[in-house]
Amino acid sequence: MEFIQEGGEIVYSLQCFLLLLLCRSRGVKENLGMMRLEVLLSAMNLKDYHYIESLNITGNCVVINQCDQEGEEIYEGGRVRYVKTRERGLSKSRNMAIQKSRGDICILCDNDVEYVEDYEEKIIKAFEKHKEADIIIFYIKRKEKPAPNFPKERKMGYLSVLKIFSPEIAFRKEKIAHLSFHEKFGAGAKYSMGEENIFLYDALKKGLHIHYVPVQIASLRETESTWFTGYTDKYFRDRGANYCAMGKCLSIFLILQFALRKRKLYKGENTFFHSLVMMLKGRREWKNQ
Repeated sequence: MEFIQEGGEIVYSLQCFLLLLLCRSRGVKENLGMMRLEVLLSAMNLKDYHYIESLNITGNCVVINQCDQEGEEIYEGGRVRYVKTRERGLSKSRNMAIQKSRGDICILCDNDVEYVEDYEEKIIKAFEKHKEADIIIFYIKRKEKPAPNFPKERKMGYLSVLKIFSPEIAFRKEKIAHLSFHEKFGAGAKYSMGEENIFLYDALKKGLHIHYVPVQIASLRETESTWFTGYTDKYFRDRGANYCAMGKCLSIFLILQFALRKRKLYKGENTFFHSLVMMLKGRREWKNQ
């Protein structure tokens, strides 16, 4: 009888143990499914927050509107946080959006991005699948990029992140707590480009894991650029300063590869030698600050 009783207790204990594992498993899945995604939109001189409807933003959103007013308003039951600021600069507005965000996952957004219908599901599923990823790069279709940079999912490194532009970047907010966008770079700042590359380089230096997922989450409207005015001297100086900010030792290599790789694009406006000189001038200017 004692043997039977002990056997019954063992079976009962095993049942309890299996039930506990099942509950924990379900709990994990529920927690993953409850991740909050938030779009961080940087814009200028919007009339009101309704602009997000034209971008097909249907979920949570933080809007930083650079205008001539100051204030913060909450709309649609807390779904939309609308911030008006007199501050100027794309990187400043992105840093402000990150500070204001309440999301577990954030994705950067510009005012010429149109999201696909199921963008939220695609982004959250990617983070659920890649639990080790701190930052995930998605694909945004545009004229110069009719297909993803890479055909398969992969880890990103120092060279591959050079091909990325801001609205493709999504991240776990808690993982980038010690990162920010360099406010001397980006539209409206002294150096008009490269803030996203510096951000991604800083992330890699801190040991964060960056993944590429070739899933389209949006398309880019064909609008006039707010910062690109051609392959001018300023463009190349800014590029050289950008590369130096990413890494002083690495910057020479980055400058050379850019001058060679992009030669067909700028040859109608500038020579290889002159572009190289201007980028080195920008590098020296940043290095001596």
